[in-house]
Order: sequence, then C-alpha cells, then structure tokens
Amino acid sequence: MNLEGKLLGNRYEIIEKIGNGGMATVYKATDKILKRNVAVKILRDEFTTDDEFIKRFEVEAQSAARLTHPNIVSIYDVGVEDNLHYIVMELIQGKTLKEIILEEKGPLPWKWSVNVAIQIASALETAHRNNIIHRDIKPHNIIITEDGIAKVTDFGIAKAVSNSTITAFGTTIGSVHYFSPEHARGGFTDAKSDLYSLGVVLYEMVTGRVPFDADTPVSVALKHMQEKPEEPIEVNPNVPVAVNKIIMKALQKDTTLRYQTATEMLDDLRKSLKNPDGDFVDDSEYDPTAKTQVLHTEMYNNSRGSNEDKGKKDGKFKSFIKRHKKLSIFIGLVLLFALSLGGTILALNITNPPEVEVPNVVGLSREEAEQEIKNANLGFEAIEEYNKDVPEGYVISQKVKGELGDFTTTPGNKKVKEGVNNTTIQVKISKGQEKTTVPNVEGKEREEAIKMLEDANLVAEVVEETSRTVEEGYVISQETDPDTEAFAGDTVKIHVSTGTGIKQVTVISVIGQDEATAKANLENLGLKVNVTYKEATSNNGKVATQSIDANKVVDEGTTITITVNQVAETKNLTVNIDVKAITGGYTDSDEETTSKTVNIKVNSETRTGIDKNNSNYSVTLSGKDGESTTVTVTITDPTTGSTIYSSDKTVVFGSQDAIAFK
Repeated sequence: MNLEGKLLGNRYEIIEKIGNGGMATVYKATDKILKRNVAVKILRDEFTTDDEFIKRFEVEAQSAARLTHPNIVSIYDVGVEDNLHYIVMELIQGKTLKEIILEEKGPLPWKWSVNVAIQIASALETAHRNNIIHRDIKPHNIIITEDGIAKVTDFGIAKAVSNSTITAFGTTIGSVHYFSPEHARGGFTDAKSDLYSLGVVLYEMVTGRVPFDADTPVSVALKHMQEKPEEPIEVNPNVPVAVNKIIMKALQKDTTLRYQTATEMLDDLRKSLKNPDGDFVDDSEYDPTAKTQVLHTEMYNNSRGSNEDKGKKDGKFKSFIKRHKKLSIFIGLVLLFALSLGGTILALNITNPPEVEVPNVVGLSREEAEQEIKNANLGFEAIEEYNKDVPEGYVISQKVKGELGDFTTTPGNKKVKEGVNNTTIQVKISKGQEKTTVPNVEGKEREEAIKMLEDANLVAEVVEETSRTVEEGYVISQETDPDTEAFAGDTVKIHVSTGTGIKQVTVISVIGQDEATAKANLENLGLKVNVTYKEATSNNGKVATQSIDANKVVDEGTTITITVNQVAETKNLTVNIDVKAITGGYTDSDEETTSKTVNIKVNSETRTGIDKNNSNYSVTLSGKDGESTTVTVTITDPTTGSTIYSSDKTVVFGSQDAIAFK
C-alpha cells in the first residue's frame, strides 16, 4: 500500500516510508499544525482484524505516551483513520544500535557500551516506575542520535499493567536472541525480563555477538532456558571484571538471582565506569534452604513436644511393658525386623527401580505417544517446533532425559529405569511447516534486505549483477513477489547491483593526427571508432574534428566519430581518337592541301589541321579524382565545315586512364 501523500487525522501528511518492523511500518510525515517532521508508525494489516489486539495496541500506546524521559522516544499522538491504526512519535536522526554493531563487525569500546547501557537502564527505570514493561529490548529498538544519545523506542507495543507482571499475548513479539528465559517459555514477564534483555544487548556490544545463537528460533529459545552463556570476558579479554559480572548477573535464568530493579543495575553500571575492576557486584547465589531448615527445626520441636505430651497419657502402655518385659522385647524385635525388611524393599525400589524398554513413539500423534509413554510408567514431556516434513501434531523425534543426562537412544534397544520421577521421554511435536510473508526488499541496501528476509524466517540468496540505474549495493529486484505467502526456510533470490560494471575512460584529443594513428589511439582506450570524411583543400588525411571532446569521461565501448580531411587529387585522362578509322584516311589522288586534314574538337578545345591518316591521335584532359564528366569528340571537314563525326562518353577521373573514340 502506497501511503505517500496521505493525510492522517487531517494533520499528519505522509512523506515517505523509512522502516519496517514486525508489527508496524514506519513513515516520515509532516505535522501540518506544528510545522515539524514526525515519525508515524502504522499497524500492519494482518493485526487490524484482531479486535482484542487493537484494543491492547491503543491502551499500550496511550500508556507509553505518558512517559517523558530524554532516553525514550516521545509519543505525541495515537489515532485511527480508514482502518489505519497509527502512533505519532518523535522523529530521530541517527542509526539503530544494531546498525552500529553490524558496521563495527566486532566488539564496541566497553566504556561507550556501558554509557549506552546506562541510558537504556535509565529509560527502563522510568518506564518500570510507571508500570510499563517494554518486553522487546534489543539493538533494533535503540536509536543512537547524531549527538550520541541513546533513545529507546517501541514502548508503544509494551503493556501497561497495574501490578508487577504481564502475561505474554498471542504470538511472541520481538527477536528471540534477546528474550528472557521466562519470555521464551511464554510465561510471566516483568521488569526483570527487560533487565535480562538489556544484559544480552550489553553482551553483544562488548563481544560483537549474542550469547546464544542457533539455526532456528526454537533452538535459540531453548538455549536461553537451558544453557549458561560463555562469559563475555572469555570472548573478549578487554572486558573489565565488573562489567563482566554485571552482564552475568543480568543473564541469570533464575529471576531471584538477577537484578531486581533497573535502579540496582543502573547503580552498578555507573560504578563500573569509575572502578572497572571493582568487586562491588553482588553475585551471591540465593539460598533456598534457609527457610526450609527453620521449618524443619520447628517441625522437630513440635514433634518432640507432642510425643512428650502423649507419653504422659500412656501410663497403661508403660505399665504393660514393665509387667511383661520378655514378651515386650520379643514383640519389639518382630516389629523391628518387619520395619527393616519393609524399609529395605522400599529403599531398593526407590534407589534401583525396575527397568523398561523405551517405546518408539516417532511418527505417532501426540495423544498416542503420550499414552504409550505413560503405559511404560515413564515421564512424558512435549516441546513443539515447526517442521516441514512431519504433519502437524505428530512426533518428530524423541529423547531420553534421566539420571545419566539427556541422550538420544534407538527405541527398543535401551532399557531405562521406570517411574515418572526417574526417566522422562521428551518428544518433539510438529507444528507443521511455518508460514511467513515475503517482505518487499527492492531498493533496500543489501544487508538491510538480508536482515528483513531473515527476520521473516527466510533465506536470502544474493545474485550480483550490473545495473545502469541502481546504485551499487542496493537490491534491483527479488524473484519472489513481496507480500506473498511462503514457508519459513524458503530461499528468496535477490538481485543486488554491483554498479554499472563498465570501465570508465577519459577521451583524448586526436585532432591533427593521421587517420590510422588517431583510430589506433582511440581503440587502445577501449572506444569504438567511426570514420567520416570531408572535402578539404589542405591537411589531407588528418583528423579535423571528433564527436566527443577531449577529457570527457565515458563508458568503455562508447563509439566516437572522427572526421578526416580529404583533398581531391588531379587525375589525367587520355582521349585516344583513331582519325584514320573514323574518316577513312586519304589517297594519292587527294588534293595536297586541306583535303588531307580535319578539325577535331574535344569538349571546348579545338585542334585544326589534323592529318587524316593519324590512327592514334591523343588529347590529355585533367580533373579531380572521383569527378564525373562527359567527354565529347567532334570531327569536322575544314573545307566544307561539315561534321564528319560526333560522339560522347561519360567517365570518372581516376577510375580509368584512357578512353578511345573510333
């Protein structure tokens, strides 16, 4: 949808699109009333049909609009028009933190990184005090202005709450690389979840990489929940000890071991700038046994008191023992043996339960798999993931989780200890093949286009080609139409410009050079040469003009025309006249005067008294090379003046040397 030029709320005129997000498209616009540029975030079409989501979107945006902080992008207005739900925000000139990280291609300076983290933590501190959790802290949502100020954006998709927690809504929002473990599980998230994400962002800044990465979003989410990250100081030895401890505390999976408030984390970040190797970060582990020990002590004391009281009332039992000592001893031994035997059997069952074969549930439906595993008296655990080869709701694979750790076994050839508390069979259930929408990346810079496709769970295949119209490094076209549905993991070919791909040459002057030299010099530059000629009176064979001026830069292979002077040469033409054959010659009886001669006229030149017996009388004519002319020969009798012979022929000077008349 092209919204350029559209007026929203009779106030905000859309100028151009400046960005895309998972939920919305961002446009640059002009506020007609306040005469200033703003950013307008418009909710994507696929979300506008969900009434509950729209209601949440508006409530959250209005809540975020109340936030005022120098490190939070201000929200000016919220509205809806023609089913376009939009938020009007402060327009920030700068780059996202993610763009800066990608440009550096490695760790950022730790002091600069800590300063950015301080600004983000300060923004979160204000938001959390207003009961607003961001839920999507990542470098993509942090803009660094041209003055170096960090601005946190997208509070408009957070959820305002009246207590300290929020529940995940619908599909997961944001990038899984920055999720807290509880967010990845789809559980409750609160302020501490934002601090975990900030820890991931700081980790990426000082190491140049995220703490957890994998081929699929599900795999990344599982790492957040199950694995401990490699410490930043091990990735980058230049990370100070205090900064390393701050990050590791923020990345604790147990929320009780994490920073409890943004203020706590903010204090430690500020201390780290002054004392980078200080031991001020409280990274002591939470002791869950303390209260348990107190409880056990109280239970023990209560138990003693109860027995003592009961003992006072059991006078008859004590009297029986005193009267029947031998019988009491025998009964006591029998009871002791029974208790020992029962305890031994119980202990054996607990410590060494019977073994069962692992059932093969791969390919079964979830319900069938669960029943098979429960029938074997084993624990059942299911995780879901997208899979293009296995139908939705069916088992992709299975894994044993027991006292020996997690391992994959071939079902049927491995026995495990039964009991739901001893062995669990974890099965992966197919969610079917994930679908996604192909984004429009035409005209985008190469890395931005790849990122957009990856964010849509697609694989970008780059085809480089030359282009005279698209700047180097930008996408010329994409082979899969934008806004069409595709399966996650599909490959989308994008054609990226490498520039014109044509060498540029500087034209030289060849005026005054002879034709062959000029042509050779221009062809050596990679130019094509076209030669024309013009008639001249001097400088024969020299170049008079060239179609492209000297010092002009043109593409290799460009055609240049040179004009060469051509001075016409004078050529001689011999006119041979066989007078005797034409006139019949003369005899002895002829008079010895004029009767023996004739007059010959060649064009305008007349020769008189020519002997009639000449068999090869010649006249020479001159003309320009290539010039066409008609040669007329007339023979007359000098006595009578009568014409004996007349004939003409057309010739071109230079095309023949002689012409004969007879």
